[in-house]
Amino acid sequence: MSALPFIVVLLALVSSIGVAGIPAASLVAVIIIMQNAGFSEDMIKASLGLILTIDRPLDMARTAVNVFGDTVGAVWIAKTEGETLAE
Repeated sequence: MSALPFIVVLLALVSSIGVAGIPAASLVAVIIIMQNAGFSEDMIKASLGLILTIDRPLDMARTAVNVFGDTVGAVWIAKTEGETLAE
């Protein structure tokens, strides 16, 4: 069994920490991951068109998940600190 899937997942996890929270910032990370996973430059160029067509909806979904996770974390911390909703 090849270690390539593990390498791609590990690189994606590590690079996701440093990706800016702006639209299409993940495109740079995807290219870097593909280069480090051993994809040729021609293969990366050929894949870029496909990546560009599906990146925007995926980017919006990632943003929604990120905001939801941040909200859940803030509510959980507030609850453990004894905060209540002021009316």
